[in-house]
This record gives sequence, C-alpha cells and structure tokens, in this order.
Amino acid sequence: MQLCRVWVPWDCTEKLRSCWQWQQGLGKMTTLTRQDLNFGQVVADVLSEFLEVAVHLILYVREVYPIGIFQKRKKYNVPVQMSCHPELNQYIQDTLHCVKPLLEKNDVEKVVVVILDKEHHPVERFVFEITQPPLLSISSESLLSHVEQLLRAFILKISVCDAVLDNNPPGCTFTVLVHTREAATRNMEKIQVIKDFPWILADEQDVHMHDPRLIPLKTMTSDILKMQLYVEERAHKGT
Repeated sequence: MQLCRVWVPWDCTEKLRSCWQWQQGLGKMTTLTRQDLNFGQVVADVLSEFLEVAVHLILYVREVYPIGIFQKRKKYNVPVQMSCHPELNQYIQDTLHCVKPLLEKNDVEKVVVVILDKEHHPVERFVFEITQPPLLSISSESLLSHVEQLLRAFILKISVCDAVLDNNPPGCTFTVLVHTREAATRNMEKIQVIKDFPWILADEQDVHMHDPRLIPLKTMTSDILKMQLYVEERAHKGT
C-alpha cells in the first residue's frame, strides 16, 4: 500500500462562517483553448475547473451557506449554483490553485470536501479519488469533449445527492483535504512558499470517521482520467 499524506489549508473555516448575500458575480472559468499542452497540464486544467464547480455545488446542495449567496450559472451545459461571496470564492480558488501543480505531476490521490459541524467534527466527506495513466500527448479535442460529458454526469449526481443524504446540523462549515503521495511532500513545501497559501498536515479526526455510511455517487473511466466520487456520512449527525 502506498504511503500518503493528507493536507489541509491552514486558515480555512472561521472566516467563512458568516456569509450573506452579495451582488458581485463570479468570474468566468478558464476554458481549454491552449494548444500543444502536455498530458499532465491538460488533465490539471480539466480537473481544477471541475473541482471548483463541484465544491461550489456541494456547498449549495448541502446548505453549508445561505442560498442567497449563490447564483445560477451554466457549466458542462447544465445549470449549477456558484457562490457570489468574494471571500468564499477566493478561498476555493486559492485552494485549487495550490492543488493544480500536484495534479500536473500526478501526485494527488484524493481531493476531499469535508463538511464540519459546530464542533469541527466531520459529518460528511465528499471523496474524489483520482487516477491518471502515464503521461501522454493529447491531440484530440473530441477526447476532451468526451471527458467533459463524463464530468457533467458527476455534476448532475452532486445536484441530487441530498436525496440520499440526511440533513446536516445547523452552523456547518467546510474544509478541503488533499491526499498526496509521500513523494509529493517536498513539492508541497515548495508550493506553500510560492503561492503564499500555507497548508498543514490534517488532523486525524478530519481524515477518518468512525464507521461512516458509504454512498457511491459516480465513477468515470476514460483514456486520460479515472475518477470515483463517494460520500462518507456520519451515522448520527445530531440534527
């Protein structure tokens, strides 16, 4: 079994606890228009964009923040809800900006969105398990289009996941964990210096839940990426 480390942004939840409605819109996502990219960069672009949309949608569907801070957008040709709160948006963008170099190097095993109760104990963990094949060259835009169709199915599953999950207690917050391979530790230290966005090793209570309920949501397999999404849900949430 491969060793891994689990990282969490250092200052992540307290400043995001009180959110209210803002009118400022969210900036446009980066689109895949660059040519002659290597395989790792292309996959990192695709995944970073997808994870940003997924995090926003999870926070909306699981009612972590008031619905008034979200606005309807369109991504992957389906409607999604995106936050308009500048501080929340910046945190999500900074987090994924640091994760992207690790994705390029294929150093990421999992990205986990953890929803925490008032006592900072996890009640749900949305786990994205990511597997990339060896580095290749990509010249077919139809292949990337196919991957985006598969990612659309993930977004649709997240949109309706509240039907299979219990309600969360009030006052929840969230954080993002990144499971990296042991060899990525040095790269992580470099990224923290370059990006000025400190990460620390995650606490054990954030990484594991005792006897959680496991809910598979979606799996995809393509020539450039394999990914599985499932939710670990605490048995007794105290709602």
